Amino acid sequence: MSQDIIAPDRKERREERRRERREERRAPRAGRGGRAWRVAPSALVAALLLLLAGSAVLSVSIGQVDVPVRESARVLLDGLTGIGGPGDPMFVDVIWNIRLPRVLLAAVVGGGLALCGTVMQATLQNPLADPFVLGISSGASLGAAFAILTGFGAAGTVGAVAGLGVPFWAFIGALAAAALVLGVGSAGSRTSPVKLILAGTAVNALCGAASSALVYFADSAEGVRSVTFWSMGSLASAEWASLPAVSTVVLIATAFFLFRSRVLNALLMGDEAAVTLGIDPGLHRRIHLVLAAVVTGMLVATCGIIGFVGLIVPHVVRSVIGPDHRGLLPVAVLSGALFLIWADVAARVAVPNAELPIGIVTSVLGAPLFLHMLIRKEYGFGDK
Repeated sequence: MSQDIIAPDRKERREERRRERREERRAPRAGRGGRAWRVAPSALVAALLLLLAGSAVLSVSIGQVDVPVRESARVLLDGLTGIGGPGDPMFVDVIWNIRLPRVLLAAVVGGGLALCGTVMQATLQNPLADPFVLGISSGASLGAAFAILTGFGAAGTVGAVAGLGVPFWAFIGALAAAALVLGVGSAGSRTSPVKLILAGTAVNALCGAASSALVYFADSAEGVRSVTFWSMGSLASAEWASLPAVSTVVLIATAFFLFRSRVLNALLMGDEAAVTLGIDPGLHRRIHLVLAAVVTGMLVATCGIIGFVGLIVPHVVRSVIGPDHRGLLPVAVLSGALFLIWADVAARVAVPNAELPIGIVTSVLGAPLFLHMLIRKEYGFGDK
């Protein structure tokens, strides 16, 4: 009798172990809803680097003033290596002083937003998480609106710290919003993804209401237009002086998260799996979100609010190579850089003799693609 009772129990345990092994084998390569196909990350990284180099040459050639691609390549080669000789002085000024800093800033901002989106989706275990889910965008918008409409961002005022002006206040607003969300999300019981997302929703609404109140009571039509344009995002103010700080922050954050791919993989599987692997989800979640908030605050302060990059790029990359962050992170960063370079080109040429805010372009390009991915039944988040 005892053997009859024990045998089914052993059989159930064996079946459960087989199912677990099948899930473990499938998880690292789950691309489109668990399909066992993937593109090698190293091959994608090499291809994306080549595409970025080619995109840089092509994008500096496109604009209100067209520059021959050969002339662009000659100017870039001469400026970077001294080979090839100087080009036409007019083209040199357009490419080297106006368009190249803008292209490089687009690459840095796009890569940084994609990095933060990838990290936050894994950390919060939420496929809709992006760099602005913690209210960072609305906090930065409130800081910028305050600086513009009250004059604290003007040159010569106390607010124009070290000449930073509006970006300084936008960065402070972004960090204050992120700190408020983390404080509310950590209050009471342990920090959880759901609490942080709900806190971010509340802070978004609060900062949005405060920004709207500032705009409503403002008596400066020019200030209102500046706030509106800034809140839609723009790379028009790109210059060489603005690149070192933001590039350094993004590079350090990318290196940091690349070394923490194992932690991100564990968090993506859920808190119970992370604890089983000896990882404290609450501690690592706070570390990741603080650093993501710093990076996003720096990016928003530099070029305004640019949506959909941190949301759509990680999903597209994950559907191609799977959820393993050892390959997902570098490919997502390079894909975000490539996406924003061409989104900026579209913003420059879509309207003759004018420029669209880049936030409009990223939304127009990103929303249909995201809807298409949602409609596809075979796509899932992570290995689900």
